[in-house]
Amino acid sequence: MTEHDRQKNLPFLLKPAGKDYLWGGNRLNDDFSKDIPMEPLAETWECSTHPDGPSIVNSGEYKGMLLTDLLHQHPDFLGTHPRNVLSVCNLRDDELPILIKFIDAKQDLSIQVHPDDEYAYNHENGQLGKTEMWYVLDATKDAHLIYGLVHDMDKQSLKKAIAAGNLEKYLQKVSIKKDDVFNVKAGTIHAIGAGALIAEIQESSNLTYRLYDYNRVDKNGKQRELHIDKAIEVADLKASSEPAQPMRVLKYSRGCANEFLYRCKYFQVERLLLNTERIREMLTIATDAKSFMVLLCVDGCGLLYCGNESIPFFKGDCIFIPADSVPMQLHGTAQFLKVNC
Repeated sequence: MTEHDRQKNLPFLLKPAGKDYLWGGNRLNDDFSKDIPMEPLAETWECSTHPDGPSIVNSGEYKGMLLTDLLHQHPDFLGTHPRNVLSVCNLRDDELPILIKFIDAKQDLSIQVHPDDEYAYNHENGQLGKTEMWYVLDATKDAHLIYGLVHDMDKQSLKKAIAAGNLEKYLQKVSIKKDDVFNVKAGTIHAIGAGALIAEIQESSNLTYRLYDYNRVDKNGKQRELHIDKAIEVADLKASSEPAQPMRVLKYSRGCANEFLYRCKYFQVERLLLNTERIREMLTIATDAKSFMVLLCVDGCGLLYCGNESIPFFKGDCIFIPADSVPMQLHGTAQFLKVNC
C-alpha cells in the first residue's frame, strides 16, 4: 500500500440514526448531546450499516456519506477478519458485521428473544441472528434486567404462561448497577428494565421476537406486534443461572488503562481509560490489516491527532478507525469502549 493509499485509512466521526420507540426517554439528547429531534429518543445506532438505521460519516473527506456506501467503496476498511466472518455467514464482504447502540430505557422494554444465525438465515431471508453485549452506563437504584428463566420450561408451558398473562413470574430478574457487563446470547429470553442506560454491541441484526409487551399501545393507539410462535421456537427453555460479572483486570500504562470486557466470534470489547492531561506524551494507536476499530466515547473529551489534522471528541461520540490505519494519537481525559472484530 502506498502512502497515498494509506491516507484514505484515516479515522472519522459517525453520526447515528435515532429510534423513537415508545419506551425511550430523553437522556441521549440531554446527556450525550445527540441533537436528534425525536421524543422519546430510545436508541441511537452509533455505528451501523443496517438498512433499518445506517450511520452517516460526520467528519473528514467522506463527511455526509452513509457508512454503508463508504464501506461499499472501500471494503478494505473492514479488514480481513470481519470479511472472512461475513463470507462464512453468506453476507457481502462490504457489510459491517456489528451494530453499536446507546439505549435509554425510561420504561421496561418488551420481553423478547433473538434468533441465532442458522435460524435467521433459514427463516429470515439470510439475515444474521443476534448475540449482544450490554455495558451499563448508568442505572437507577431499582433498575434490573430480565435474563432467562428461573426454571426449565417446555414450549407448551411457556405458551400457556403467555396466554394466562403470568409470564413474568417465570422470568429471572437481575439487579444492575453502573459498569456492569452482560453477555446475551441468541436464544436468551431477556429485557432491559426501566432506569437503565446501556451501550450495546451486537451482531448487525434487527430481528426481535416479542413474547410480551405489557399490553402497551403506541402513539397510534395500537398494541405492538408479538411474535410468540417464532419466539418460542428459538428460545432457550432451560433455566438460566444468574449472570455473574466477569473477572476484570485493569492494565495500566503511561496515560491510559484498559480492561478486557467480552469476546465472541463477531466482536471483542475492551474498556479504555485515557488520561494524558498531566503528561506530555499522547497515546498512540493504530489498526492493522486484520480489523477496523471503533472507539465509543462514554465519558470525557479530548482530541485525536492524525498528522496535521485533529478531531475533537466528546462524551457520546463514535469514532471509526479503518483497518490498516495510519498511526494516530489520543489526548484528553476520557473513557471509551473499544470494539474490533
